[in-house]
Amino acid sequence: MSVHAGIGMTSQRTRERMIGRLREQGITDEVVLAAMLAVPRHIFVEEALASRAYEDVSLPIGLNQTISQPYIVARMTELLRDNKPLGRVLEIGTGCGYQTSVLSRVANEVFSIERIAPLLTKAKSHFRELRLRNVKVKHGDGHQGLPEVAPFDGIIVTAGATHIPEELLRQLAVGGRLVIPVGSGGAQMLTLVERLPESYRKTELEAVKFVPLLSGAV
Repeated sequence: MSVHAGIGMTSQRTRERMIGRLREQGITDEVVLAAMLAVPRHIFVEEALASRAYEDVSLPIGLNQTISQPYIVARMTELLRDNKPLGRVLEIGTGCGYQTSVLSRVANEVFSIERIAPLLTKAKSHFRELRLRNVKVKHGDGHQGLPEVAPFDGIIVTAGATHIPEELLRQLAVGGRLVIPVGSGGAQMLTLVERLPESYRKTELEAVKFVPLLSGAV
């Protein structure tokens, strides 16, 4: 039995405390809360940090990247879902795969792009461990999205962009939602873009802090 497995067996109560905290923080979507409860966050962090996995903090995952705090994962997923079933979803920035795994429980299909190859390899091993069948990943530049499988009911960007990429807007289905942190110089706003039949509606929601959304694949 791995160290992770042992922690997993004792973490149900810790996970339930995390869900209680998310409720207190204003997360009301029961489908999202159930997904957050079901996904074992501790397997996505280094074993030395596993005891902190259910705290409401972002944690380093190597290569200058982080796993987002549970509140932000839940908040962005709730915004994407809008209390409606999700068909096809695109995630920009697979990272360790935690947000992806939560999305896999609220959407029919999840496509995810990661520019850092070693992170993607690690994420894939997590998906195999969790036996996720509805996740497809690609090594590439997230700015381009995945036009070959668009349109998407939802697009979620898990890195801070200086602007909203036009290519991603084009890949949104009518009625679809894009959730993205936008800003520069350390000041980012969590932003919701809704695709209407003839236009887009943009809403700025709350201040957030994400690693920058970079171009190219490495």
